[in-house]
Amino acid sequence: MLGAMDEQARAFRFGVVGESIRSGAELAATARRAEELGYATLTLRDHFVTEPFGDQLAPMVALASAAAVTGTLRLGTMVLANDYRHPVLLAKEAATLDHLSGGRFELGIGAGWLRAEYAAAGIPFDAAGTRVGRLEESLLILRSLLAGEKTVFAGEHYRIDGLTVFPRPARRPPLVIGAGSPRMLGIAGRHADTVGILPRALPEGAISDAITERLPDTIARKVDRVREAAGDRDVELSMMVTPRFGADPRAAAARVAAARGWGADADLVLGMPTQFVGPPEHIAAQMTERRERYGFTYYQVPDSAMEEFAPVVALLAGRPRQA
Repeated sequence: MLGAMDEQARAFRFGVVGESIRSGAELAATARRAEELGYATLTLRDHFVTEPFGDQLAPMVALASAAAVTGTLRLGTMVLANDYRHPVLLAKEAATLDHLSGGRFELGIGAGWLRAEYAAAGIPFDAAGTRVGRLEESLLILRSLLAGEKTVFAGEHYRIDGLTVFPRPARRPPLVIGAGSPRMLGIAGRHADTVGILPRALPEGAISDAITERLPDTIARKVDRVREAAGDRDVELSMMVTPRFGADPRAAAARVAAARGWGADADLVLGMPTQFVGPPEHIAAQMTERRERYGFTYYQVPDSAMEEFAPVVALLAGRPRQA
C-alpha cells in the first residue's frame, strides 16, 4: 500500500517521452537537453509501425546511445510489448543496458495492445487474457533474472531451466508497468516499482478514448486497485500528460474540451486528473493537489512539450510532500 509515510517521503520527478526522435543526432540532443532542464528520465516507445506515434527508433539500442551522451539522466522504455521479445533475451538486453548506463535503466513493459502492429508483423494477436497471462509470467522471470538469481520457471507460456543473466545488475533495474484494466492494475500493483495509470486497452486492439476513463472517480478506483494489490510495497504512481499552457486556466481548459469533443465544459477538464492547463504555477499547484489526493509523483510529457514544461519541472522536481 502507498501508506501515509511513503507518500509523504516520495518527491516529484519528471520524464520526457522521445516520441518525435527520428535520428541519432536528435536523440543525443534531446537526451542532453532533458538532462540540462532537470528531467529525471528519457523514455522511448516500442513500435515498428508508423501509426499512431510516428516512426520510432528501436528503444533498447537507442537508449544505449543516449546513455553514452548523458551522465545522470535515467533511461527507460515506455513501454515494451511483452510479445515482441522472449523474457530471457529481454533480461539479457536489460542487464547489459543497465550495466552500460551505470545503473540508470528502467524497464517499462506491458502486454501489447496495437492489433494493427501485430498483424503487420504476422504476430498472433491473442485474446487479452492470454496476452496478460503471458506478461505476468514474463514479469516473474524478469524479476528473478535481473535480481541475479538462478532461475527455474515452468508456466503455461514459458519454461526456464536454471538460467542466470550476465552482466549481473548491482541492483535489479526498476520495473515500470502501464495498466488500465482491473487485471492489469492488479498485476502492476504486485510486480511493478512504478505503475503508469492508463485508459484501458480495448479488445479490438486500441486504447479507449472514453471520457469516463479520464474522470476523477475512475482514476481513484484504478489507484485503489494498485494499492490493494501492492499490499505493503511502496509503489510509485505515474501518468503521461500533455499539458496545455495559457495565462487563463479556464480558457485553456475550454480549448481542450472543444478540441477533444467534450463541448466547452471547462470545469470538466479542470477536474480531470489527466489534464493540466494554465500557466506553469497553476499546473504545479494542480500536480501538488493531485499528489495529495491520488499519490501521483512521476509525470512524463512528450518531447514536443519538453521546453514549455521545463518551468514546472523547476518548480517541483525533487520536492517532497510537506508534513
